[in-house]
Amino acid sequence: MVKEEEFRVKKIREGTVIDHISGGNALAVLRFLGITGREGGVLSVVLNVPSKKLGQKDIVKIEGRELNPEEVDKIALIAPRATINIIRDFKVVEKKKVKLPKIIRGIIKCANPACISNGSEPIQPMFFVDSEDPLLLRCYYCHRLMEREDVLKQF
Repeated sequence: MVKEEEFRVKKIREGTVIDHISGGNALAVLRFLGITGREGGVLSVVLNVPSKKLGQKDIVKIEGRELNPEEVDKIALIAPRATINIIRDFKVVEKKKVKLPKIIRGIIKCANPACISNGSEPIQPMFFVDSEDPLLLRCYYCHRLMEREDVLKQF
């Protein structure tokens, strides 16, 4: 068994730590956030770390950047058990669990190409969250059901 000390990642001075991402999903979280690694800041990604709560988890550390509420909503779509830690001067100053809102607006598109929200009308896509785990979203306009895989395909 691997000891915890063997996979520690250096503390960050300022930024965000996204913890408790279900194992193997950190790269999807980064895609969701539009982080490629070419932005110039230090980015640490730990994959498939043993976790008592999740079995395995991933961790992402983004130095020099705090996530905004829309980004936190995006993370909730892919990692509903994630915890966001805001770090300042090497200390956690804010800790919050992601929470999927009951209605998702403007973050993803409907998978139905015939949906009015995908047409030329100036309509913001909107979904009701029917289930968080497993993820199940229902389009406000055409009532199409979307699962986690439908969401992942968009990023």
